[in-house]
Amino acid sequence: MKKNAMLWNKFLFGFYILFIAVNGLNAQNKSMLFSNGIVHTGSGTVYQSGVVGIREGKIALCADGRAIKIDPTAWDTIIDLQGRHVYPGFIALNSTIGLREIDAVRATLDYAEVGEYNPHVRSLPAFNTDSRIIPTVRSNGVLMVQAVPQSGIISGSSSVFKLEGWNWEDALLKADEGIHLFWPEYPVLRSDTGRFDAILRKQQEIIRFLQESKAYTKSNPESKNLRLEAMRGIWNGKQRLYIHCNRARDIEESVRWMNQLGISRMAIVGGRESYKLTDLLNKFNVPVVLERIHRLPDTEDQAVDFPFRLPGLLEKAGLTVVLTYDGDMEAMGTRNLGFTAGTASAYGCDEETALRMITLNAAKVLGIDHQTGSLEVGKSADLFISEGNALDMQSSQVKMAFIGGKSISLDNDQKALYRKYMTKYGLKPNE
Repeated sequence: MKKNAMLWNKFLFGFYILFIAVNGLNAQNKSMLFSNGIVHTGSGTVYQSGVVGIREGKIALCADGRAIKIDPTAWDTIIDLQGRHVYPGFIALNSTIGLREIDAVRATLDYAEVGEYNPHVRSLPAFNTDSRIIPTVRSNGVLMVQAVPQSGIISGSSSVFKLEGWNWEDALLKADEGIHLFWPEYPVLRSDTGRFDAILRKQQEIIRFLQESKAYTKSNPESKNLRLEAMRGIWNGKQRLYIHCNRARDIEESVRWMNQLGISRMAIVGGRESYKLTDLLNKFNVPVVLERIHRLPDTEDQAVDFPFRLPGLLEKAGLTVVLTYDGDMEAMGTRNLGFTAGTASAYGCDEETALRMITLNAAKVLGIDHQTGSLEVGKSADLFISEGNALDMQSSQVKMAFIGGKSISLDNDQKALYRKYMTKYGLKPNE
């Protein structure tokens, strides 16, 4: 009897998914209530028997279902999640998703431009919503990305996109939210004097460029300089300056220089040795956007699990920490972003803190936390439902996802190939 009840529940939930897919049901024109789910809000609260309501593309209700009384007539559709998990959509920072497709085909790579100082280069119009990588990432819970140009010293401005839309204008969430500075890093050995001096000159060149752009911002020139004009946002506080560097010395020098120049909003991207400078980073309110923690240690004498423990160390020091999946094969590998949070939760973080590193913390750094990043009433209904723990690769299985309250497809080319070859060998696909 128990087995039959479980099969019936699975059939019923599958019917709900099919109904939503076929009818294009979305909360922009119909209200929907999910009940009896394990609701992870992204802000640290978990409701073991939670309810989440969506109305007009927004979250209208998020609460413990045992503590409130539900009026079923107030909702067009009510779905019993039967203990499945509800999460806010994951947010991938420092990404080239939408800007790159096939690494071996230069024409499909739009994340790099010629030259070292290109603050006027924008990822905004280059974002490709038809990328075949996007569905593979989206089907694992990553619903928003920060698309970042990545070349030279100042690579350009990044924008934030939802992974749903006809074109970049539809997908846009926040335009030109930050400028990216790739800080030249000193060699490990001081004896490498030639390279040491070259890096010093390059850093001095950066400071001169920043000083020039600051002076330009204070003036009212008749003739516009596109490069200097693009820097205006970091001086008036409208844009964040993302400083890409890893070693402690470079982090300290860059942060102190930027503060001395008067830049109020900064973030360190990479930050392998940021744990050595937590007091400094806290003093200037600088968040750390960590590079991929699924990597080897930096030195031979560093513990093999140190990269896994780093997020917890920084969090305990009071820093705002964000996890990313940058590095080799970053775009396609971003589908594993949730599992990096799972690793962090096994090495010093509790699970909800690790989840916050790819949801609410990411939204705060991007300046969109008033819109999304957590399951709170009034925010955009950007969420997904998983059969199991979405931070655990053994149990994660995303069943439904919504962006702005709209149900999105979770199908992709890889799933299509899976179905094709399972059928070829007479096996039944299990999705």
